[in-house]
Amino acid sequence: MDTSNPLLSRDAAFSRAGDELDTMTLGGVINKTSILLLLCVGAGAYSWMNPEMLGLFMVVGIFGGLIAFMVGLFKPSASPVAAPAYAVLEGLCLGGVSRLVEAQYPGIVVNTVMLTFGVLALMLALYATRTIRVTDGLVKGIVAATFAVFLVYMADMALNLFGIKMPYLHQSGPIGIGISLVVVAIAAFNLLLDFRVIEDRITARSPRYMEWYCGMALLVTLIWLYLEILRLLSKLRSR
Repeated sequence: MDTSNPLLSRDAAFSRAGDELDTMTLGGVINKTSILLLLCVGAGAYSWMNPEMLGLFMVVGIFGGLIAFMVGLFKPSASPVAAPAYAVLEGLCLGGVSRLVEAQYPGIVVNTVMLTFGVLALMLALYATRTIRVTDGLVKGIVAATFAVFLVYMADMALNLFGIKMPYLHQSGPIGIGISLVVVAIAAFNLLLDFRVIEDRITARSPRYMEWYCGMALLVTLIWLYLEILRLLSKLRSR
């Protein structure tokens, strides 16, 4: 199945079927994802409590996290090491970002964390009860929307190099808030795609180390969702 998550879109990563005692399970994916979340939150808390080092933590987190992500992406068998490293490094970066935003809008981080986990619980419930069915049409729509968001963000980065701001994207007016709401919804719906692909890979009896790989894939989507909710709440608070 297609997915916008670069980790879960690599069929080759799941191609080797394990033996009966060495295959990934739903419980294993849940456990590994929980461990990664704890590592990310713990690293974020450490970064938060050391404000004098926020700049270093953010730089190390961004580039180190990218390296860990690429290692896991292209060498899935290394994901038991790459995934925890990614969680810690991204946690350091997120802690710095969150501390900076919190200084401007007190209380915003707690709200963002609660909303992020609330959205995760909601999307998991909708998927588990099949209230929303992940059809091929829905998958194509989410993937196309995610790719469109990616192109907009890349264009914004390119324009920033020339000192040009993309209209509405960073503004707190009705259009800017509407854009953020749409992006949050797209990030949330990507969780449904992740759940579907992970379920299919469990059925296909992929090797057990892929539990770490899938946990990292879910963490990637959750980090994106967290940042988009943080952006949305920042816009609302600045009005």
